[in-house]
Amino acid sequence: MNVDVLNESGVDVDVVGLTRLCRFAMRRMRLHPATELTLRLVDPETIAVLNEQWMGKKGPTDVLSFPMDELTPGTDTEVSPEGYLGDIALCPQVADQQAPAAGHTMQDEVDLLTVHGILHLLGYDHAEPEEHQEMFGIQGRLLLEWQRAAAGVDPEDA
Repeated sequence: MNVDVLNESGVDVDVVGLTRLCRFAMRRMRLHPATELTLRLVDPETIAVLNEQWMGKKGPTDVLSFPMDELTPGTDTEVSPEGYLGDIALCPQVADQQAPAAGHTMQDEVDLLTVHGILHLLGYDHAEPEEHQEMFGIQGRLLLEWQRAAAGVDPEDA
């Protein structure tokens, strides 16, 4: 899996760890090994421009996803077709502001937003209660599995 993490935010973020997290989540969602993804870490001004341009909303937001090849998760018996999953724009400064309310670190919030962005690229949404339950359930499971893998419980997956 080809994952490019570009840090244009001016904030020190674990780019190697985020690359590993993206690959981990993509494998767990059974994406083709040749699938590509770009994660751009941007400053509040840049994400505010993107938010207004693409979502019609003013001000900075935490994460935006831009799907490309409309890939969907693979199944238990086959992986998804290869392609370009899409681009994610994520603002670490907004993540840092949100982290205390969620009771975790900025890096934990960035990890959560990264997985959230990947799920949006795969077509998941949370506008309706059923969609919300499904998406946030998958998101929680992936983050828990990632934390276990990072802690050495399942080192093959990290």
